[in-house]
Amino acid sequence: MNVAIIGAGAVGQLTASFLAESGMSVTLVARRQGQADELNVKYLTRVNVDGTETVQKVASTTKLEELPQQDLIVIAVKYGQLQKLYEQLSSLPSEVPLLFMQNGLAHFDEALRLPQKNIAFCSVSFGAQMIAQSTVQHRGVGACKIAIERGNSDVFNKLLQLRNSLYPIELVVNAEQMLFEKAVFNCLINPLTAVLQVKNGELVTNKQAFLLMQTIYHELTVAFKGIEQAIPFLKVIDLCEKTASNTSSMLADRMQGRKSEIDTIVGVILEKALASGHNLPTLRTLYHQVLAIEESGERS
Repeated sequence: MNVAIIGAGAVGQLTASFLAESGMSVTLVARRQGQADELNVKYLTRVNVDGTETVQKVASTTKLEELPQQDLIVIAVKYGQLQKLYEQLSSLPSEVPLLFMQNGLAHFDEALRLPQKNIAFCSVSFGAQMIAQSTVQHRGVGACKIAIERGNSDVFNKLLQLRNSLYPIELVVNAEQMLFEKAVFNCLINPLTAVLQVKNGELVTNKQAFLLMQTIYHELTVAFKGIEQAIPFLKVIDLCEKTASNTSSMLADRMQGRKSEIDTIVGVILEKALASGHNLPTLRTLYHQVLAIEESGERS
């Protein structure tokens, strides 16, 4: 199976490593030629959760349009980069299946405007961190949930049949609900870690941070009926504990002076809540704090 993964960041590299390990032929599409050259020479190193290392042979390029037809294209870039990609993706053959691996909900309707016949969405809870251009660290095992929104599930079968306890794949039914639930988790963890500059585990061990997380959870359960059943608060605590040493993507963005995905994750949830008359004051305050930090150009 030939798979192209657009995006050679932490999520793209970790996914590429496990797919290549399963025997698939993987090509990473990077933004920078220097990174592509290094991946072609050194291949892709994965530092496993137990500290061991594995090296997988992957190809890399910066030119999506020059790739031969693929059996699957995985899009593992952040939302902001999607806008530049849509035109390229729309020019690909309509038979090529697409799998989107973004946080938030903003890309859901946009992706479905593409002409491809088979489109799926993915939500991940594993921990991954790039430590060099061709090296990714697996920081925590977590599910890779896939929901097929349009087309035939058969074209995704080889991916869905992947059996690896370190990279568990789970098929779920409702893509939009899956993305919404992941956005809720992100709202509870990401902005808090970014503002307080703490790792995920400290949201449980720090009493004041824990109180803030509880308050946001209460706001969300009032605004969105059914959250308590879909996402019990114990699940939130469990995720924080399982990823205790992780630096959230939003905190990592702050540390690197990058613009975060606060609008596409938290902003969308705030809009949905406001549409039904709920302001979510604590979450909204954190949202504006993150935006203010970004506007000031502050780095931790």
